[in-house]
Amino acid sequence: MLVSVPELHGVNNNMQQDMLAEYSSKDIQVLEGLEAVRVRPGMYIGSTDQRGLHHLVYEILDNAVDEGMAGFCSRVDITIHSDGLVKVSDDGRGIPIDVHPTTGKSGLETVMSTLHAGGKFGGGAYKVTGGLHGVGASVVNALSVNLTAEVKRDGFIYTQEYSKGLPVGDMVKGKKTKQHGTTISFYPDPGIFPNIEYDFELLAAHFKEIGYLNKGLEICFQSPWHESQRKGDIERTYFFDGGIANLVRNINSKRTAIQKDPFYYEKAIDNTDVEVAVQYNDSFTETVFSFANCINTQEGGSHLTGFRAALTRVINDYTRKQGFIKEDQPNLTGEDVREGLAAVVSVKLTDPQFEGQTKTKLGNAEIRGIVESVVSEGLNRYLEENPLAGRQIVEKCLTSQRAREAAKRARELVIRKNALDGTSLPGKLADCSERDPAKSELYIVEGESAGGSAKMGRDRSFQAILPLKGKILNVERVLQQPDKILGHEEIRSVIAALGAGEGEEFDPSKVRYHKIIIMTDADVDGSHIRTLILTFFFRRMQSLIEQGYLYIAQPPLYRVQSGRKIEYAYSEEEKDSLVDGSSSKRSAQIQRYKGLGEMNPDQLWETTMDPASRQMLRVNIDDMIESENVFSTLMSEAVAPRKSFIQSHARSVVNLDV
Repeated sequence: MLVSVPELHGVNNNMQQDMLAEYSSKDIQVLEGLEAVRVRPGMYIGSTDQRGLHHLVYEILDNAVDEGMAGFCSRVDITIHSDGLVKVSDDGRGIPIDVHPTTGKSGLETVMSTLHAGGKFGGGAYKVTGGLHGVGASVVNALSVNLTAEVKRDGFIYTQEYSKGLPVGDMVKGKKTKQHGTTISFYPDPGIFPNIEYDFELLAAHFKEIGYLNKGLEICFQSPWHESQRKGDIERTYFFDGGIANLVRNINSKRTAIQKDPFYYEKAIDNTDVEVAVQYNDSFTETVFSFANCINTQEGGSHLTGFRAALTRVINDYTRKQGFIKEDQPNLTGEDVREGLAAVVSVKLTDPQFEGQTKTKLGNAEIRGIVESVVSEGLNRYLEENPLAGRQIVEKCLTSQRAREAAKRARELVIRKNALDGTSLPGKLADCSERDPAKSELYIVEGESAGGSAKMGRDRSFQAILPLKGKILNVERVLQQPDKILGHEEIRSVIAALGAGEGEEFDPSKVRYHKIIIMTDADVDGSHIRTLILTFFFRRMQSLIEQGYLYIAQPPLYRVQSGRKIEYAYSEEEKDSLVDGSSSKRSAQIQRYKGLGEMNPDQLWETTMDPASRQMLRVNIDDMIESENVFSTLMSEAVAPRKSFIQSHARSVVNLDV
């Protein structure tokens, strides 16, 4: 139930008294049942953009996966039809269809139309489940303009239709069948989701992840919706006998693994199943995924804390036992043992405690000790039985330790030169007067010419400008050489301007601007510079991206003037539309902006810097594995993977500026 009351802030005493006198029970709005979901959908699915749209699919899939984890489902089919109909089918037990003793409705209608109704609260129907709030199916129903539930159970097919959460009719008993399972088909409500557009790759990546986490469960995905976009490449099937060990191999598929095979261990303690897979690679980044009941806990939690603690302690103990570290030498730090680490930690437990409906962090305190115990037992055994792999892991960790110490010395050297101590800002920075980071913006601009226009056109009260000269260093190729990174003048300027350090010492709470906007020319060189800057932020200030502080400016490509009317186009299609729609008798005058320097300060402000009219893209990390692979493939020194990538994607390139 949602209750709305009037705000009384900022009014005088007489007005307050009048409003209070008028305020009575009739002013209280009560939203019953699923009506609250339709009024505040973001409270239940996070947003009404593409992420929220995908969340609908995931909620129904979760129910099918729960059947799989309970041992009753072996296959799930997901289909997005050409007309936008989403269909999810499983061969589980089927939603119960008998009359519920409390609601007086069938079990099916109860599940589909009642919040906090499901078989996952008491622990009887499901030992392990990802959906604990009982809102998944009912929320999807509430946010769908039409939904059909089909249940194959007890020898018959039962169907019931719904619209915006309400049943259109009674449940209908249909033909006989020997099959069993549940099929949910729904059309998302366009009144809730203004832009219904599915991302095939994001969906497929999620389904593949579910396949990894559930050994023996087959996930089949097809999408005629994407037929024209993908030229027939619209089907995926995922089935993994090796489970999360296969996932670790996939993470390292474009890297050189240190061990030949991943370390894998599985054990159940106190009704909690723990799975862990570990394989080191020759990269300099940590890639660890944690899951609780097949839900990706992106913010970690107690299971991840337990894993990291066990990993650091076991490797230190083994390193000292084997004589790699002497008594008078310091231990390896957590950062040392996690550099180049690819790992997956998965727990399945009876009563997970997530933080909110989005379930991004596991809070069960007892899980830390359980995971720590299981990982310690399994990893100790693995290192003793695989001395070669143990030596390879230790050497990797020791190399990381030496690099960390070298980075510390390089940083101290730079600080002594007053470049990064936070007390001095780069001379080229035109700072803003605002001191609240939440209200401040930093434009990182390509070139002095564009920087000059940006400085003149900005609102200096909250907008700072940092022009960069030329192309910055490709940090991907020198990750093990911190002295080169910190020795690069343009990178030092960025670090000093942000005032939050970099690398392992980067602290997003100290960032001086909560909007860092990359503004480069809309040409090949501009794209290259933007990619280099993105590489730096991804490798040395990744949490800045995760906090949602990084943006990409979208300057216009064309200025279209028809008579006295001036408009700006941000794409070829938009330019053509403006020209075709011109009502002026005189032909439209079109100016192509080759760079930001061609725009005067007023134009730059109006099109690219004015918060009221500008277009910007927020940089997000939707798929960490894919992001890692992209940067490693395109920005590293290895030529062969980059050549292969270019060859395989050459035909799909559009709007190439050459």
